[in-house]
Amino acid sequence: MNRCGKLRRVALALAAAALFASPVAAKKKEEERQSSSASPSVPDPWPSTYRPLPRADMLITGATILDGAGGRHDAADVLVRDGRVVAVGRNLDAGGAAVVDGRGKWVTPGIIDVHSHNGTFVVPLTSVDENGSDVTEISDPNAAETWIEHGVNAQDVAFGRALAGGVTTMQILPGSTTIIGGRSVVLKNIPAVTMQGMKFPGAPQGLKIACGENPKLHYGGRGGAPNSRQGELAMFRAAFSAAEDHLERSRGERPGRGGGPRGQRNLELETLGGVLAGDIRVHAHCYRADDMAMMLGLAREFGFRIAAFHHATEAYKIPAMLREAGTCAAVWSDWWGFKMEAQDAIRENAAFVEAAGGCAMMHSDSPQVGQRLTIEAAKAAGAGRRAGLALPPEVVIRWVTSNPAQAMGLGDRVGTLAPGYNADLVLWSGDPFSIYSHADRVYIDGALIYDRADPAYRPRSDFEIGRAETAR
Repeated sequence: MNRCGKLRRVALALAAAALFASPVAAKKKEEERQSSSASPSVPDPWPSTYRPLPRADMLITGATILDGAGGRHDAADVLVRDGRVVAVGRNLDAGGAAVVDGRGKWVTPGIIDVHSHNGTFVVPLTSVDENGSDVTEISDPNAAETWIEHGVNAQDVAFGRALAGGVTTMQILPGSTTIIGGRSVVLKNIPAVTMQGMKFPGAPQGLKIACGENPKLHYGGRGGAPNSRQGELAMFRAAFSAAEDHLERSRGERPGRGGGPRGQRNLELETLGGVLAGDIRVHAHCYRADDMAMMLGLAREFGFRIAAFHHATEAYKIPAMLREAGTCAAVWSDWWGFKMEAQDAIRENAAFVEAAGGCAMMHSDSPQVGQRLTIEAAKAAGAGRRAGLALPPEVVIRWVTSNPAQAMGLGDRVGTLAPGYNADLVLWSGDPFSIYSHADRVYIDGALIYDRADPAYRPRSDFEIGRAETAR
């Protein structure tokens, strides 16, 4: 058996052992989470099979800790028991936990990518992706009935690369060719054979919607609808109006299978009804400030909230509007100019949203950027500092930890290092915003998933078996 085969056998054995090694209380809680549906109104036919990998209590000592909630703790410790954070502070008692020397290193919450296409736009890209991608079902501009999790390939090389960049949680979103792209799924970034093995137990689903150039150019260019921005809004209003009727009927009678009215199910309206009921969080692809303002008006008309605008290159023009709506802006640091609606961007975008009291986030939208989200944040923060803003590391880390956790409805579980939170954390070789730093170790639910110094903890996909490992 070659080395990869041995490593895989060890990984499977460890995963199986985890089923029996978890403390009873933690196991019961995990089982409760697993039994919860993706949204209260719709049962989940594909529930998570995720189980935490083997883990040990540990105390990381003497590190610089950014807790994700805006705090910085120098020469401090973080104590982890049963996969959860117990305490952050100085001179903590290990109490029998394994001690990890963190002197000279930094600790942050696990990095969260709120906008990923990993598993559906699989690396390496081939002609199959060009001619028939799984990123979006594009046979109709309204694909609300689709769930992106049905197309996720857990063997995508990009998952492991993101893990090496400290990414522990990611939301996989459909693409933006359609105005309504379907439901998202939140994954834990662990090696697994199936999507269900990575699925974050109990995480709310999202709905991807898109405004602007992508839908109108794709369908309009083929003689269909929408072919204009006003056409897009008209289609949104018709779809949500139908969902209102559907929701009203479902409340007036005993629900049938799936939570909707009895009789033949309408999967499209079940999804949109879930949005109106507040069970499914809306993530909107929009670039221009005027487009975002239109979508906020749509949300007001039908009584739902947009959790985040993604790409949002002109968020800096409307930060107060976003703040008042409780809507985050997920942005890149310096990626624009590739189409007309993405022209008027500035490097200070995230910094200006932050300065206005809004919710700024960095996102990837690509497997390459998804490996370097802390560097994305560093570039955006650097632009803000050059504009005169004070952006210390303890503030900037929120752009890739607690802010995306809040936008995904997981703000009480991940993205912060505080008592009771999942022990998803990264031990960095130095300042995580330095191009010279690496993620030395990555933990998910207290289990060591990645270790830069130990090949046994550098997961590789099936695609990479038999190939020489490249230096990282």
